[in-house]
Amino acid sequence: MATLDKYCYYFGEGNPSGPGAKLVLGGKGISLGVMTNMGLPVPPGFTISCPTCQAYILSGNKWPKGLEEELDTYIARLEKDLGKSFGSTEDPLLLSVRSGAAVSMPGMMDTVLNLGLNDAAVAGLAKKTGNERFAFDAYRRFIQMYGDVVLGCEHHDFEKILNALKAKYSIKGDTDMTVEHLKELIISYKEYVAKKTGAPFPQDPKTQLATGISAVFDSWNNPRAISYRRINKISAEVIGTGVTVMAMCFGNMGETSGTGVAFTRNASTGIKEIYGEFLTNAQGEDVVAGIRTPLQFSQMTTMGPMWAGISAQLVKIMETLEGYYKDMVDLEFTIEEGKLWMLQARAGKRTGAAMIQIALDLIKEGLITKEEALLRMDPAKLSEVLFPMFDKKAAKTVIGKGLNASPGAAVGQIVFHSDACCEWAAAGKKVILVREETTPEDIEGMVTAAGVLTVRGGLSSHAAVVARGMGRTAVVGAGCCHINMDNKTLTIGDRVYQEGDYLSIDGGNGEIYDGQVPTVDVEFGEGFNQIMAWADEYRTMKIRTNADNPADCAAARRFGCEGVGLCRTEHMFFEKERIGVVREMILAESFEVRSEALSRLLPFQQSDFEGIFRAMDGLPVNIRLLDPPLHEFLPHLEEVDYIKTHAKQIGITYEKYVSTIRSLHESNPMLGFRGVRLGVLYPEISEMQVRAIMQAAVVVQTEGVVCLPEIMIPVLFSDKEMARLKELVTRIAKEVMDAEGVVVKFKCGTMIELPRACLVADQIAEHAEYFSFGTNDLTQTTFGISRDDGSKFIPAYQENGILPTDPFATIDQDGVGQLMKLAVEKGRSVRPGMSVGICGEQGGDPDSAVFLCKLGLSYVSCSPFRVPGARLATAQAAIKVMQEEKK
Repeated sequence: MATLDKYCYYFGEGNPSGPGAKLVLGGKGISLGVMTNMGLPVPPGFTISCPTCQAYILSGNKWPKGLEEELDTYIARLEKDLGKSFGSTEDPLLLSVRSGAAVSMPGMMDTVLNLGLNDAAVAGLAKKTGNERFAFDAYRRFIQMYGDVVLGCEHHDFEKILNALKAKYSIKGDTDMTVEHLKELIISYKEYVAKKTGAPFPQDPKTQLATGISAVFDSWNNPRAISYRRINKISAEVIGTGVTVMAMCFGNMGETSGTGVAFTRNASTGIKEIYGEFLTNAQGEDVVAGIRTPLQFSQMTTMGPMWAGISAQLVKIMETLEGYYKDMVDLEFTIEEGKLWMLQARAGKRTGAAMIQIALDLIKEGLITKEEALLRMDPAKLSEVLFPMFDKKAAKTVIGKGLNASPGAAVGQIVFHSDACCEWAAAGKKVILVREETTPEDIEGMVTAAGVLTVRGGLSSHAAVVARGMGRTAVVGAGCCHINMDNKTLTIGDRVYQEGDYLSIDGGNGEIYDGQVPTVDVEFGEGFNQIMAWADEYRTMKIRTNADNPADCAAARRFGCEGVGLCRTEHMFFEKERIGVVREMILAESFEVRSEALSRLLPFQQSDFEGIFRAMDGLPVNIRLLDPPLHEFLPHLEEVDYIKTHAKQIGITYEKYVSTIRSLHESNPMLGFRGVRLGVLYPEISEMQVRAIMQAAVVVQTEGVVCLPEIMIPVLFSDKEMARLKELVTRIAKEVMDAEGVVVKFKCGTMIELPRACLVADQIAEHAEYFSFGTNDLTQTTFGISRDDGSKFIPAYQENGILPTDPFATIDQDGVGQLMKLAVEKGRSVRPGMSVGICGEQGGDPDSAVFLCKLGLSYVSCSPFRVPGARLATAQAAIKVMQEEKK
């Protein structure tokens, strides 16, 4: 690692600028420098750079050579500017030490305020300010924060001590504590620290500062920061936080002091109105922690001339900052005895609805262009406009957390089996299906459930994929949950839930709440439609949907899809009236018996396709022939009663039934007897499916529906497989069309999901009329990682920088992406301009969109509720590619 020339940057002086500045100073350091140069009231200070933190981490948590000396220089500069001395016992300079990464990570890392106080300095501060209560209040705050962040003492232990003192003296609020109460509290705090750490509370300010800075560096790798980066897909290549060291300003000096947070526009609705809260006689953590009920920003003007003047000053500053950022700004401020100080400014977090409204307003105000508006928007946040949301005003008790697999808010009574889910839902109950993990047999339960909660599985697991496809809220991989199927109980922490108890789950953030949390419906209107129209102007790829039934097709079409990119025919087999016939077909000992069972399945399949074709009138429908291995359709060996009953119904012995189940068991089903291999060995299965597709197309076409079926062969690795199935498809299609005297325009293509298929794509393209990348399986077979089991270690790989992102969420461009590039080039060398799409869940991922756009894909396909986000993401990708080309 190269030696750094400079570690610290005084606010506004010689600070880096340009696109890479945030990687040096972090967001907070940039904002403080900007505000200083604007002449806004910012406490003097400096930023220790993000690369300094990176050097610290990479050297095993050691300060880089020269940092200590440079720090002394900058502290001396602060002392000179303020006329105070750090470590003085008469007029001490106190410091705020705060984190500030290049990527906004609110609340994830640590802060230490009031640093520099000790037993002697607190007395000097009291004398200098003439405010003894303020001085000792600042000291008790410092001991608690430093003890928690630096010394490893438990925050809740400090709270216990504080609450015990309040109870002892019948004190209601923190501001009601007298000087004597605070002195007693400080003694108790120091006693606790000494007992916990085995050493007295540190009295040397220089030691406090060094250890405080190191603690903020260390907080880059605390569990919540790691989780935040993983969840928000912040690249592992971004390492380290900046640290701002600035003079303390005190909002806890009495009723002419205070602290607050404000937004220049309403962060919930996007309306252009100041939206904020503040507290008098408080420091910043009081607002965040909710210790006291804050006042609304609008109340400031009613509190007397001084506060009205502060309000007017803040409004003017907000206008200045909005003009600079050309966006809604989130700012933090402190008032010290009537003097306003600005502590931070940044583009504010907002809801999906606010994101749309703010973008539209900024365009109208001439601050940004359409392109800038589209590039700023978060495609994932569009889901907030489509799904129900929990009422933000409602009280919530978070009891656990998993992976945010499918957005929305779900409230219901928990059940542990798919059958119970169907029964309870039929009785009019809202239910949440709770499983260790879901299987294809859970499909009916998932259809009827309000939400799905699983203990295991990743973001591309069965539960996640199917839930997204159906628009069901889902939280998966919730390892905090423990299911006892015998007792039908769910344990989360110290809470035990019986079947029928209520839970609420948030598929947007993965949180699990106790009981019933109220929800609100969010409707999208003109603003949403306008953003989508603009996105459609720019995007070069079409958007299709992964849908297996007419309802999902209709939903996706409402959201603007342009066809079905993946219809999974196996999902149609699991309904109650069909699964028995499917099993009879699998268990058949002769071609005749198998064909008879298939003839009974055909009407079901045909009916399904008719509904889908009607819903997608005029749009292409890409239908994948049977993909999973046959054993997935058979019951588990433990289901003895069912097996005996069904065996008797179909005329075979129990032993034969069990023998077939065992014979079809596979050690690695993902790489086993599935997909095209079923069609090669049992062509009658594929023939039935093709006949059902074509007969459905003929029926709806005679109704006036424009039907454009695409028949896709899965899991092939050879042109010979493709040639054989292409002949089957063409033959059956011709038979149906000749018999009915109707011509249906159809295509036959393949899903590219194995590395070998990419390598011989030109050979396959001799027979396949289109390609569709199945990137879930292509990722599995390229990495040699199961998408369901990978969740056990992929997060750790991300944390350790081995994987920058989860490859099942974002396309691995260096490996999987190169195979895709090769397949596109080879395929189109044989069939120029052939349609190439993607139907893996990565197709809806904004971070993959630019790569797919450069690849020249014809379309991306995603679950219905991700269609709007995909429309926006592909528009952003097209704009970025266009901008790159202009350069």
